[in-house]
Amino acid sequence: MSSYTYRGDRLTAPELRGQPCQAVRTAGGKCIRGRNGSMLVQFETGAVHVVLARQLRKL
Repeated sequence: MSSYTYRGDRLTAPELRGQPCQAVRTAGGKCIRGRNGSMLVQFETGAVHVVLARQLRKL
């Protein structure tokens, strides 16, 4: 699994900043990425969000 920390920006909800998350994968094992550089991730709380991949850092 791909583990990341979501850094966020000034518009990000404070409870999501600095939270660890996992990339959501397809059945083929690839990460779900958008055309604009976004990524679908699942936080440890179980919430699934589309976030900017530039704001993710590998653990």
